[in-house]
Amino acid sequence: MMKRSIWLLTLALAACATQPAAPPVQTPPAIPPAACACPLAEEASPIQIPDVERFVPPAEPGAIEPAQTREYRLLRPVEWAKVEGLESDNPAAAWKAWLQSCQALRKQDPWKAACEAAAQMPAPGADEVRVYLMQYFSPYQVTNPDGSNTGLITGYYEPLLRGSRQKTERYRYPVYSRPSDLITVDLGSVYPELASRRLRGKLEQNRLSPYFSRGEIEVANSPLAGNELLWVDDIIDLFFLQIQGSGLVQLDHGQQVHVGYADQNGQPYQSIGKILINRGELTADKASMQGIKNWARANIGKVRDLLNSNPSYVFFRELPAGLPGPLGALGVPILAERSLAVDSRYIPLGAPVFLSTTQPNSARPLQRLMLAQDTGGAIKGAVRADFFWGAGVEAGRQAGAMKQQGRMWVLLPKGYAFAASGKQ
Repeated sequence: MMKRSIWLLTLALAACATQPAAPPVQTPPAIPPAACACPLAEEASPIQIPDVERFVPPAEPGAIEPAQTREYRLLRPVEWAKVEGLESDNPAAAWKAWLQSCQALRKQDPWKAACEAAAQMPAPGADEVRVYLMQYFSPYQVTNPDGSNTGLITGYYEPLLRGSRQKTERYRYPVYSRPSDLITVDLGSVYPELASRRLRGKLEQNRLSPYFSRGEIEVANSPLAGNELLWVDDIIDLFFLQIQGSGLVQLDHGQQVHVGYADQNGQPYQSIGKILINRGELTADKASMQGIKNWARANIGKVRDLLNSNPSYVFFRELPAGLPGPLGALGVPILAERSLAVDSRYIPLGAPVFLSTTQPNSARPLQRLMLAQDTGGAIKGAVRADFFWGAGVEAGRQAGAMKQQGRMWVLLPKGYAFAASGKQ
């Protein structure tokens, strides 16, 4: 009876669920993904970060959706000569990222042959990579439903915080691990009409109730006491760590701890940038990450109230030392300036993608081979991507300035099933 009560309540709540759409939950591997995005503010200026809330992964790491659930009909076959940046870029710089993709794709047809060939090429040059791509792949231009071929390209990064494994007077803000009483319900597994929907909560008297909000978690006697993973010294930096979904924490003795997304409390996300704009505290052109941080430093007494206006909360786990980057939704480390977050309904996770856009807040061309290795809650649509800039202050500056128009060409193995069936 308890299970039936949960499912009946789940169905009733599903109609008003506010979480972004996500594919059915798979059995997760040991390490969760980097996570996903929602806007800081509804309006964005050239220096704003419109798509950085990365807390609800659309897919578990390594989970590849069935082909029939995707909308690959928006991919248009083209000649290699139509791919912008093919000759100007050094595609060998993306080779390590491609080998990472093959860690997830190599056992799947029709990727197997291309990945096996790549494994025999440990350090190819630019020309060798071009020959390899033309031998094993066919290019498809990504288009929008209206037939256009340009879209928004934004950026994200991995923040660096200062922290400790013990609470001290300086390090007093907890980074929480995933609580054991958090329940995630895959609605589509029971009700097909609710496919790609999840509901999170906790059991109370055999009923599924909403999980604790940010305001209920961040109190003196927190219901999550005992789940502290680390402690950091800045509440605003911690908030933006949750927005990005992964980061590095520098400990006093020099060790850097890599933390990644573990789960989210299921509460709806509210943009604090938009809230500050609506309150008249900031203008739209100042509601960037840095603008919000500057406001917080000048209004420290108002910070807790502002953050609590966003009830969404992210939980983390410590990742293995030595990873070359945070883990993306594909389940492999993503690499700075060669990994993209995409909408996996339109572009297969792991696929090579040629991106043609411009440098952040600039008209200078940015054309290079990328790998579709991550997803984002705000990365919705075919010609839409989030460019991973890496870790630290400079990467954050680049990510914060990036709001460009761009085009994309996805490379699929020759004979890819959807093309053979005519579903372009």
